[in-house]
Order: sequence, then structure tokens, then C-alpha cells
Amino acid sequence: MSNFDKLDLYDVRSDLSEEECLVKDTVARFVDQDVLPIIAEYFAEHRYPTELIPKMGELGLLGANLQGYGCAGLNQTCYGLICQELERGDSALRSTLSVQSSLVMWCIHQFGSEVQKKRWLPALATGETIGCFGLTESHGGSDPSNMKTNAKPGTNGWILNGSKMWISNGSISDVAVVWAQTPDGIRGFLVESESAGFETHVIKNKFSLRASNTSELFFSDTPVPEESRLPGAEGLKPALACLEQARYGVAWGAIGAAQACLAEVLDYTATRTLFGRPLSKTQLIQSRLADAARRITTAQVLALRMAKLKEQGRLSNVQVSLAKWNNVRMALDIARDCRDMLGGAGIGVEHVAMRHMLNLESVVTYEGTESIHQLVVGRTLTGESAF
Repeated sequence: MSNFDKLDLYDVRSDLSEEECLVKDTVARFVDQDVLPIIAEYFAEHRYPTELIPKMGELGLLGANLQGYGCAGLNQTCYGLICQELERGDSALRSTLSVQSSLVMWCIHQFGSEVQKKRWLPALATGETIGCFGLTESHGGSDPSNMKTNAKPGTNGWILNGSKMWISNGSISDVAVVWAQTPDGIRGFLVESESAGFETHVIKNKFSLRASNTSELFFSDTPVPEESRLPGAEGLKPALACLEQARYGVAWGAIGAAQACLAEVLDYTATRTLFGRPLSKTQLIQSRLADAARRITTAQVLALRMAKLKEQGRLSNVQVSLAKWNNVRMALDIARDCRDMLGGAGIGVEHVAMRHMLNLESVVTYEGTESIHQLVVGRTLTGESAF
């Protein structure tokens, strides 16, 4: 048994179709050959591997679960497996996929006009064009309805003012999906990066997601043509629907991060000898390894069930919240424990656990904190909203 067979104790792979196995294996090869050899260096140097985005496009990963417009049209299980394998490499790659696919492309596919779909989706699918999603603001956090960014009617469209915070892909994007208050309520707009008054600032000195581009967006009397308004993006519900799409991928991706940490520690404890025997031969280590495998297995089964519900059109927001909350917490706990089992060596960039641990501190926060998802589940259980 290889390490990754050991991490599939319920033989989830046997429930996958031939196409799903092919997709998983293809992305796994990409991660092994193109991501893992370079990602630790990029993380350490706080650089983003932009050269990987066109490769993701060539493999058909961007917008993979969308139909038409140059997208691969894969099922939801395939998309989840893509997220899982990318995050086995690094959360930065899965974050790029989530933003490009779930927050930008899905938004345009769902709420855009036919002209907007034809203009943007094919280029976004190849990675020739990069998008970002401007919803979060520095004062708003988990309360997007409190946004201050506003769009007022202008001569030939809208005049946009405000700012957005913690935006993945922000300073490398060609187009931003921006949510703003208007006289008629919250609306979604497509704002091109070369628009007048649109500036981005890279957020530096991060301890987490260091191989990811994270930026602030600033709009100062930025003109937005009426044809760049997303006609179906009215109110906050469309924005929250985009977040739900992204949370689905986040819940899958966390499994990959946990698998990477556990696989490394299985190898390390088998060869590290202390007090005359391998670490893997001690009860304390075996108990911790077994607990990690248990939690990964639970997350795998949960994710696969979530995918089937999504494919059947029966997946609810509370089910997505439960999966995001459970799986990311699982991965963060495992990354922390694996770092500890590596001892002092665990803080070096040559080991993956601490890198994943630091990344997961962001993943557990974005797309809804644990507290938000607990309240979503609690509201379902009690029938009472505590928001």
C-alpha cells in the first residue's frame, strides 16, 4: 500500500467513475511535477507562481464544472477532486481555482448577459484572463450587507467609489466582479483592471497564503458602463450564492492538505529512530496517526456525499456550511499535529505540514468563519436565527 492508499481507508476511489479517476490522477501528476518542486520556495519568498495558471487552463481545470463557453463541463465530483489535488500542493493554487471558477466564472455564467458570457468565459477558462471577486471590505468582515462601496448612476452607466479588502488574485486580475450599493440596492458589476480610478495594492508580510496574491482594491470615481452591470446580480443573494459555490470547493480542498501532511508524517515516523526504535512503533504516535486517518476518512465520505447531492440539485446551504466547517477544521488540526510529530524539523520549508498549517489558518477564516457556519447549522436545528 502506498501512503495515499493508506489515506483512503474506505476505498472511496472505488466509488469514482473512470472519468473521475482520470481527472484526479491528471491533476495529481500536475501537482507532483509542476507544483511541489517549486511551491516551498515561492511560499518562503512570498511570491505567486503565475506561470501555473495557463497550465491549469490547458488542463481544463478553470471553470471545469461549467457548461459551454470553452469550459470542460465536468461533474461536481470531478471539480471537487480537482480542488483536493490542487490543495495537496498548496492552498494558493486551490484558492486561485476557487476565485476564477466559483466566484468569477460561475457568477458570470449564472448572472451575466449572453454578451458578457461570450466575452469573458472562454478567456477565463484558458487562464489568458484572470478574474477576482470584490465583496469583502475591511470594516465588514462576515457582514457583507454592511458594505460601503457604492455605485451611483452616471452619464453612460455608473460611477464606482469604495474599496475591497483581502481579495485573492486582485493585483493580477484583468477583470473584477465588484459588489456595490446603488440607489436600488446591492448590484454586481464587471470592472476591468484598466478602468480609470481603479487601483490595487498587494498585501505583503503575510504569515499565511504566502504563495498567493492577496490585494486591496480601490475605486475612485471609476466609470463602469451599463453593459458591464451583471443583469442577474441584484441584491446580496447572488453574491452569497457565489460564496456557496466556493465553499464547496474549499471543503474538498482541505482533504488534500490533510492528506499531504499525514503522508509526510507516515514516511517520517517510519524512518525516524528514537530510543532504539522507529517513532511509528510507539503507541502515542500510532494513536495520533490513526486519529488523523479517521478524520480524513470522515471528510472524504462527507465530501463525496456532498458532491452527489450537488449533482442531484439537492445540496442545501446548511450542508455546504457543515462540510466547510468540518473539513477545514479537520485539516487544520491534522496539520498542527503533524507539524508537532515532525519535531524541530517541522518548522523547515522542506516539510509541508507547517506551510499547510499556516495556509489553513486563512482557509478556516475565509468563505465564512467557523462561527458563521455554526450559526447556519444552529439556525437549521433550532429554527431561530442568532445572527
